[in-house]
Amino acid sequence: MDGSPSILFAQHGLSQDMAWSQRTLKAPIDCTGVGVHSGRKAHLTLRPADIGHGVVFRRTDLGIDIPAQFDNVCDTRLCTVLGNGAARVGTVEHLMAALAGSGIDNVLVEIDGPEVPILDGSAAPFLFLLDCAGIEEQFVPRTMIEVLRPVRVSEGEAFAELRPYPRTSYVSPPVLDMELTIEFAASAIGKQGCSLRLTPNSFREELSGARTFALASEVEQLQKAGLALGGSLDNAIVVDGDKVLNPAGLRMPREFARHKMLDAVGDLALAGAALHGRFIAHRTGHALNNKLLRALFADASAWRAIVGRDQVADAA
Repeated sequence: MDGSPSILFAQHGLSQDMAWSQRTLKAPIDCTGVGVHSGRKAHLTLRPADIGHGVVFRRTDLGIDIPAQFDNVCDTRLCTVLGNGAARVGTVEHLMAALAGSGIDNVLVEIDGPEVPILDGSAAPFLFLLDCAGIEEQFVPRTMIEVLRPVRVSEGEAFAELRPYPRTSYVSPPVLDMELTIEFAASAIGKQGCSLRLTPNSFREELSGARTFALASEVEQLQKAGLALGGSLDNAIVVDGDKVLNPAGLRMPREFARHKMLDAVGDLALAGAALHGRFIAHRTGHALNNKLLRALFADASAWRAIVGRDQVADAA
């Protein structure tokens, strides 16, 4: 991962000003789909939002807003769920990943049900919606969260860690280097890893199309418990031992590890601003990803918020 971020952002179609600027949508865009866990149909609309608005989910059926923030996460057992009182929105991670991967800071997400549609189980359909709506530069500096010292959370062999990004002589836009490994007993998955520097192009080309996955035995248990009611081979990879049950097989090499990293991008986007640092994890999931953000923000010496290029230059 060599080269200055300014060169890398130029290679991926972003000027330095664009890398620093807040972004929103040019126009509203909507879709309808089924929640993978609830099986409930929901209508979702993405709307442009003002400078400094952030990402906010609005339950239009309840009239309640839920800011997309780590401390609003109320459940991580099967997906990442945001809550505000009686209002909840589940499976937000794929949409959040698409927004973060595209560098979008401000958007209002209207939804009339408790779960974001699963669509095809990846972030690619959400990228398609963003492409159709178009992205608008707001020409006001965006905020980044710089990691100042390592923060780590673990559970057994699983861990997730944020580390500082190496200091350099140039002024850097937000950079998040990511490295992740997974390990499953099912031989169709086994041990896999993935690493990349998060940019709009790397997210689009290497992560966005990777689908969620489950073991056949787990799917059966979940459905007996009244869960995974919207799941199918059209929106998830299902594995049984050494077999992938989807007729078309996998979309890409190491799709399982890539999807876990996609999930991490979405979960870490709940920091509320672009992270500047390194993310390293093994066998992580939604719960550990959220615990990592809570641990980071609980320690005032581990991070700082920086707004705009000039303040970064002063702090370097």
